Amino acid sequence: MWDPTYWMDGRLWLNLAVFLGATLVFHLLLRSLIGLIRRRLDAFPEGRSRWPLLISRLLGRTSGLLLLAFSMLLALKLSELPPGWRNALSHGWFIALALQVALWLDAGVRLWTTGVLQRPGRTPLNPVTTSLISIVVLILIWSVMLLSILANLGVNITALVASLGVGGIAVALAVQTLLSDLFASMSIGVDKPFEIGDFVVFGNEAGTVEHIGLKTTRIRSLSGEQVVCSNTNLLNQTLHNYKRMNTRRIVFKFGLAFDTPADRVREVAARVRQIIEGIEGTRFDRAHFLGFEESQLAFEVVHIVQSADYNVYMDIQQEINLGLLQALHELEVRLAYPTRRLEFAGGELPPVPVRTQPAEEAAQPAVQAR
Repeated sequence: MWDPTYWMDGRLWLNLAVFLGATLVFHLLLRSLIGLIRRRLDAFPEGRSRWPLLISRLLGRTSGLLLLAFSMLLALKLSELPPGWRNALSHGWFIALALQVALWLDAGVRLWTTGVLQRPGRTPLNPVTTSLISIVVLILIWSVMLLSILANLGVNITALVASLGVGGIAVALAVQTLLSDLFASMSIGVDKPFEIGDFVVFGNEAGTVEHIGLKTTRIRSLSGEQVVCSNTNLLNQTLHNYKRMNTRRIVFKFGLAFDTPADRVREVAARVRQIIEGIEGTRFDRAHFLGFEESQLAFEVVHIVQSADYNVYMDIQQEINLGLLQALHELEVRLAYPTRRLEFAGGELPPVPVRTQPAEEAAQPAVQAR
């Protein structure tokens, strides 16, 4: 290769000149073509589709090295260079292609992370989860790219992959608890059992979700303090998300005195239905004389509140209760209250002395000590 006669060959320099000139022309043509496509894509109206924006952003990350390598491959078809040169250019083409694919995938992941690919009207992506997923995916992309380049260059990557696997297992065992919370955070972001702003109840805690982190979730309780819970422990519990509740099924009971006539009991059920159907925001389901309990004739009433707002539910329930009191007053029906009846069997009751106030003391006004 270093033979002087080799470099004195005029055909070599002619082919090399053709190769370089064709490479320059193809490179300029490819850059102009990519610029034209990007301008056309950017001219698409916004909101109709996200694909033109995505393709334009990806083309913007096209490497000049890839265009140069592709231009060289096209120029090789127009020139006759030695086989050694062709082999070297083929290796360079693969390296440039691997780097470019990694750049395109990297750009796609970053666009997804920043929410550019998010469709309008949908819930914004959780920044913590998207950051975690993007980091994992980017590490995977660039690792595969590096290993593929080394394998193409003839490097034995088997031992390297085995070492990385053993090291990954050791690290995973060392930070098992942390990784468990990280994957739980990822699960929360993907499955979305709750989001920031949701009112949740789990165990003995209830409150509004304020922050979903990599390891913990922070909830503002009803009493004002902040509750910090591990993501793993939170997912292991049964969680009630009240913000996603469309309606409330309300069941409440009340009792009438045992001496209430049967016709009045039947009329009470009809009046309850009339009261609930006359209130907006709720739907009557049923009202029944449930049975005979310890000290009352028990009624059970069910109605469906057409709102998840707790204050709306309480306003409706208050109107129902007030209407029920008014109806019972009109029907001259008494509400039941706990009563106890004691019977004294055998003998006579002992006399109970009762102190009476003398007349003269009762006539005098009471004087308070000051």
